[in-house]
Amino acid sequence: MSEDKNAYAALAWQVEAGADEAILNEARKRFLKPEPAAKPAPGISTATTAAKTTATGSKRSASVPLHMEAPDEAAKSAAALAAACNTLDELRDAMAGFDGCALKNTAMNLVFGDGNPGSGLMFVGEAPGADEDREGKPFVGVSGQMLDRMIGAINRDRTSAYITNMIPWRPPGNRNPDPSELMVCLPFIRRHIELVAPKVLVLTGGVAAKTMLKTKVGITRLRGKWHTYDTEAGPIPALAMYHPAYLLRQPAQKRLAWQDLLRLEEKLTELG
Repeated sequence: MSEDKNAYAALAWQVEAGADEAILNEARKRFLKPEPAAKPAPGISTATTAAKTTATGSKRSASVPLHMEAPDEAAKSAAALAAACNTLDELRDAMAGFDGCALKNTAMNLVFGDGNPGSGLMFVGEAPGADEDREGKPFVGVSGQMLDRMIGAINRDRTSAYITNMIPWRPPGNRNPDPSELMVCLPFIRRHIELVAPKVLVLTGGVAAKTMLKTKVGITRLRGKWHTYDTEAGPIPALAMYHPAYLLRQPAQKRLAWQDLLRLEEKLTELG
């Protein structure tokens, strides 16, 4: 019996450490620096060169993997890459080739976006979970099913909304992204929003709402109110809502989510 308890404790420790999946036939050496691509993706070669250059103008040492550099340097690299992207495809390619976030080394897939970027409605969540990491799409697990029902309540679906996350790679064990990871990935989500240019932005959960609205106020006080998200092209109305995962844990809060959805539907109708 004690051996069973020891085995269970060992398994629980591995799950807490993020080793909650065993689906590959061979071990993957995730922390090895990837070999450089033979040919850079079209349209981002200049940005890639700029991303490897520090603020002082000198190129970083090739012996130091980008994800091992200080977060502020990695964030500068991300900003250079993101700024050079003029389409969503270019942004996806730039993010796929970016090595400045260590989460990439433990994730299976880049989770970029899903839905219709021309719909005028954009949802931004926190980070992918296990299902999203496997499929390479945001909000496809249990939380995604809840989000689909929420969107459906205002007569929308993934053909009339666009969905993405703050962080494109799954944090191990589904933990919250830490501040340094958010800092590094922030230029990508900002550019993502600029390229989609939604009429309305919905920030689901406290991490997305506080980060994008630049506030320390919690989601309980932020939700249900219209805020402004500023871009170079102009301000975008932004609504903070509870994350679908939170609503699954706290079903009594669904009544507040319904109120928020009604506010969202009213704003979309107003903006046409």
